Amino acid sequence: MTARPINDASVTDRHLLSTQAYGTGQHLAARQSLYQWQTPQHDLPGIIVNELADVQGAVADVGCGNGKFVQRLRTERPDLTVVPMDISPGILTGTPGAILADAQQLPLAEGALSAALAMHMLYHVEDQQKAVRQLGRALAPDGIALISTNSRTDKSELENLWRRAAGDVLGIPEGPTRVQLSSRFTLEDAPGVLREVFTDIRTITLPGVIDVSDAAPVVAHLASYEAWAGQMGVPFAETVERARERVEETIRTKGAFRITCLGGILVCRKTGLTGPPRHRRSP
Repeated sequence: MTARPINDASVTDRHLLSTQAYGTGQHLAARQSLYQWQTPQHDLPGIIVNELADVQGAVADVGCGNGKFVQRLRTERPDLTVVPMDISPGILTGTPGAILADAQQLPLAEGALSAALAMHMLYHVEDQQKAVRQLGRALAPDGIALISTNSRTDKSELENLWRRAAGDVLGIPEGPTRVQLSSRFTLEDAPGVLREVFTDIRTITLPGVIDVSDAAPVVAHLASYEAWAGQMGVPFAETVERARERVEETIRTKGAFRITCLGGILVCRKTGLTGPPRHRRSP
């Protein structure tokens, strides 16, 4: 079998995203569950609640997925009007009051929001600048946008695992890379995309290490990319199974399979600075 290059367009294919990838919350939950084994633990919904401590009014969660941020905000900040939005009708079924919406054309009036969330989703948007402009348009002048993604170095061990497992299946030293969702909007590149609208950008970095002594969560994470199986350039199920064998071998010899993580949240405002735009990084 000949390895094929990854088709980046598949990461933004609206039909694929709203059906196979996020038609339900199953695959997203599988990717999220891997972080149960991370040290230190980062309570992302808690960080969002804290960053919105002084916010009043309406908050939109654009690309809300399975609604974990929406649920937390509604529990801890019942005074806020939380508006969940996503392009996938299937994944919204468990989130009351959700709106079917495209980040590139938000159904919101200008200045209607006090805050907007775009958590691990802008890499799925075909025209990211358009989506950022839409966030800026919908925000009040003193509004805040909280935008998350991963570093280009995040979970590199999983990429190496996939390539080696794919190589085993194909009978070559190393196979093609898998679809890497964050690569279209990394933590390092995001400020450059956001500066068109936001002049004050502060980054909260979230490093961590995942050590697993059972291959199951790693396999579930890899298998959650099934929607992009046709873009991987390898027999998907066989490669996932070979990855399982490699993880189990590592656990037998080293006691654990280790993954290093680096994600972050960009806290963005349109106002508050004088002079040229700047990018501030939090420790």
